[in-house]
Amino acid sequence: MKRTTGTDRSITRNWKPATRAVRGGTWRSEMGETSEAMFLTSGYSYDDAATPAARFAGEEAGMTYSRLQNPTVAMLEERIALMEGAEACRTQATGMAAMTAALLCQLSAGDHIVAAQAAFGSCRWLVDDLLPRFGIEGTTIDSTDNAAWEAAIRPNTKVFFFETPANPTLDVVDLEFVCGLAKSRGITTVVDNAFCTPIMQRPMEWGADVVAYSATKLMEGQGRVLAGAVCGSEEFINEKLLPFQRNTGPNLSPFNAWVVLKGLETLELRARQQCANALKVGQFLEGRVPKILHPGLASHPRHELAMKQMDMTGCIFSFVLDGGRKEAHAFLDALELIDISNNIGDARSLMCHPASTTHHSVGPEKRAEMGVDEGMLRFNVGLEDADDLIEDLERALAAVGL
Repeated sequence: MKRTTGTDRSITRNWKPATRAVRGGTWRSEMGETSEAMFLTSGYSYDDAATPAARFAGEEAGMTYSRLQNPTVAMLEERIALMEGAEACRTQATGMAAMTAALLCQLSAGDHIVAAQAAFGSCRWLVDDLLPRFGIEGTTIDSTDNAAWEAAIRPNTKVFFFETPANPTLDVVDLEFVCGLAKSRGITTVVDNAFCTPIMQRPMEWGADVVAYSATKLMEGQGRVLAGAVCGSEEFINEKLLPFQRNTGPNLSPFNAWVVLKGLETLELRARQQCANALKVGQFLEGRVPKILHPGLASHPRHELAMKQMDMTGCIFSFVLDGGRKEAHAFLDALELIDISNNIGDARSLMCHPASTTHHSVGPEKRAEMGVDEGMLRFNVGLEDADDLIEDLERALAAVGL
């Protein structure tokens, strides 16, 4: 196969994000296909015995086994790296496989990690439950408190791990400060950027070392497949992540990689419209509900920071009802257009009750610490007409007496 775009940095470095999302990392076979080919193969054959020996020894480029390389998967990896502004990328089977690999590939017994207390439930489980089993200590902090990051550092601190905006509280972390602090102490920053994608926010421009994704979300965009990705320097990806991934096998399938490649082609178009819809819907809800957490609204405590480090303020936000779980469930039950679903990034509008779904497993005490209120609802605003979404919300508000 011939790489047609995405490898000549003198050309691609001047491309805008939308162009990178469509053209980056394209390979073409001798057939000259315009759409990326799907290579549904687990292995590869060779013309002679010397070829695989040279490839396994790293003396010759080429495919050896689809747990290590696959042309379709490699195209996606090149494209995401180009969009992120990273030297390299490796994809994984799911977003949580990406988060797990990004941490375990570099942490050992006796190390310490500082993590944001507001995070996706499974990410908190990694820090609170999984890592301690292997002798890795974790400290969770209020990620919006810059002083808390510095205060949590220990001599054995190796990683800062956080989401911004956070799921589902929409906490916004000061990327420039936290990444700068980490670099000054020799600490690696791992940033979960799934709420934004490189279209809305590029943490590496603010000093982040590693950026991890659930590509299941906005990158894929239509709720069809699971996928994850980790971006970083060539040294990190090839010397730390790749040995872990090669030997543990959390690989992305070629079919899923192909679906995400197709999703990336429309990512910027979808993101811009969904963000515009989310802002309009958020403005409607503001003042109608007791509390709304939307970085694009001036009422958000870190609105100015969000406007500084994000190109768009996202299509996902949360709001809180005073009546707790009972009122939140009643609100969901009154919806007719918006689906009750715990996914995000979909072109369809989705809403869920985090305390009883995505954050159920962390328990009530940790949910309270994280700011996941019993009356909180998380809203993924899709591509429907915003006025239709507002009409549906109006109906649900009336059903709960608001």
